[in-house]
Amino acid sequence: MLNNIGIPGLLLIAVVVLVLFGRGKVSSLMGEVGKGINAFKKGVKEESEELENKTAEGAVDVTPKSKDKV
Repeated sequence: MLNNIGIPGLLLIAVVVLVLFGRGKVSSLMGEVGKGINAFKKGVKEESEELENKTAEGAVDVTPKSKDKV
């Protein structure tokens, strides 16, 4: 069903949404969507950094001590 929507169809949908909700409402909605995306990216970044720090803290040095046998 959605495969048949082309550029003209998307433009028509955008115009209808703009007429129904008005420019101010659509603009504020897109601003909120942008803030949500930024918050999601920040959360993912912080979680990956936290996970990386946990693995770095739990790491143990397993390299053997070098003994000189000459």
